[in-house]
Amino acid sequence: MKSTMMGLVFALIWSSAYTSGRMIVADAPPLASLAVRFLIAGILAVILAGMMGQTWRLTRDQWRAIFIFGICQNALCLGLNFIAMQTIEASVAAIIASTMPLMVAFSGWVFFRDRLSGGAIAGLFAGMVGVGIVMFARINAGVDIYGIALCGLGTVALTIATLAMRGASSGGNLMMVVGLQMLVGAVALAVASALFEVIEVNWTWRLGTAMIYTILVPSLLATWIWFALVLRIGAVRAVTFHFLNPFFGVAIAAMLLGEKLGAMDIIGVAIIAGGILAVQLAKRAPR
Repeated sequence: MKSTMMGLVFALIWSSAYTSGRMIVADAPPLASLAVRFLIAGILAVILAGMMGQTWRLTRDQWRAIFIFGICQNALCLGLNFIAMQTIEASVAAIIASTMPLMVAFSGWVFFRDRLSGGAIAGLFAGMVGVGIVMFARINAGVDIYGIALCGLGTVALTIATLAMRGASSGGNLMMVVGLQMLVGAVALAVASALFEVIEVNWTWRLGTAMIYTILVPSLLATWIWFALVLRIGAVRAVTFHFLNPFFGVAIAAMLLGEKLGAMDIIGVAIIAGGILAVQLAKRAPR
């Protein structure tokens, strides 16, 4: 029951981050705002880790995962998604990012020759069909193709980051790992912002509220829950909760941003969620 509640809370928070991100990029440059977010969140996490008695004495796998996760998840995935959300809706970004479990399974099947059961293969293709339905509907509605491409690249980076999670979750000092990977992302994003962005900020209450929420909840709380959940039940079982992200992502964006949902969106999201669940629950085929 505890693991189930942790997974539900994580999925809800993770999905909400796209709506708060959409609010942020409406008033501030995406890369600079992310750099500030991860700098503050990373410092807070390291301070909390010190108060909890955690140290910098980490395993080699943890240090490797810190840099991979910091670059791929925080800098590449979220950086590309924040840039994309300047021109596409938060619900679209959430749907694309939620296909990460399908990408993980597909990569293992194609590149690492993992044997999948018939149910897992069916789930993969169902998820792809669901993505196709949503994207077809959005493209017909005039969605920005460049933004979709950026979100797709970001999801590839998220897939790589997820594959590095296992080494980071073992060895203790969990909050310290969370803080350090955020600081790695902050440095990378600050460099990218200095090279490619002009800093112009429209100071509004919406920007301030979204930044505070994003720093404290998706950055700190959700990341800690995810690492703890992987440590508790394993990466394969933990990633099953991602099947809720398409539902939560579009629902939160509709409620808070007024983004419209069509019948094709709902059908596509349901198929994607079912495909993700089928892949994660299916047993590996025997060799």
